[in-house]
Amino acid sequence: MECAARLEELQSIIEWLRDYYAVDDMVYHWVSSNGTQYGCGTYDPKWVARYLEKGYLRVDPVVIGCYQRFHPVDWKRLDWSGKAARAFMTDAMAHGIGNQGYSIPIRGPNGQFALFTVSHTCADDEWARFTELNRRDLILLAHYFNQTALKLEPGRKPEATQPLSPREVETMTLLAVGYSRAQVADTLSISEHTLRVYIESARFKLGALNTTHAVARAMARGQIVV
Repeated sequence: MECAARLEELQSIIEWLRDYYAVDDMVYHWVSSNGTQYGCGTYDPKWVARYLEKGYLRVDPVVIGCYQRFHPVDWKRLDWSGKAARAFMTDAMAHGIGNQGYSIPIRGPNGQFALFTVSHTCADDEWARFTELNRRDLILLAHYFNQTALKLEPGRKPEATQPLSPREVETMTLLAVGYSRAQVADTLSISEHTLRVYIESARFKLGALNTTHAVARAMARGQIVV
């Protein structure tokens, strides 16, 4: 992916990844602060046209829910109770969109907002196993897609990266694998107050809005490996 020389090449890559993970669809889509949009993905073009024609961006629970979050979201946890949301879901499924989905929100420079989504048709327990097994890979893929798209977009400059200290790397790594703050402090033999200092320092260096965002950015930039 990092070898992609044109934005269009991301389309071939996402099609390969869809087949590799054996899911129905995989999509990357960004919206910048000035309204610029770019996407690549495997949705049926008829559904994409329908989505734009109906203005579903304004009612899509996935877009609305992810815009309010910084962590990955299973579609089942979103609010589908409204009449517009239910009508949207019915139309989406009629156009072949799977009943399961997992979306990762991404924030970039200059107000950029992007989503990386994987969707499929299967039972709840099968989807739970898939997301548990692949969630770290999907988070990395989401941020690699975004970094590559930003790098290739004319006029955009890559964000400067400040190196994390060894203790900050240890802290972010343990948080990334699911340790609680108390467990991280105990593992590193430090107080929770000292741990907060490391977390806040790492957040500042990574330009992150919260701890989850910091972990995702550290993973995407290769500063921690999980």
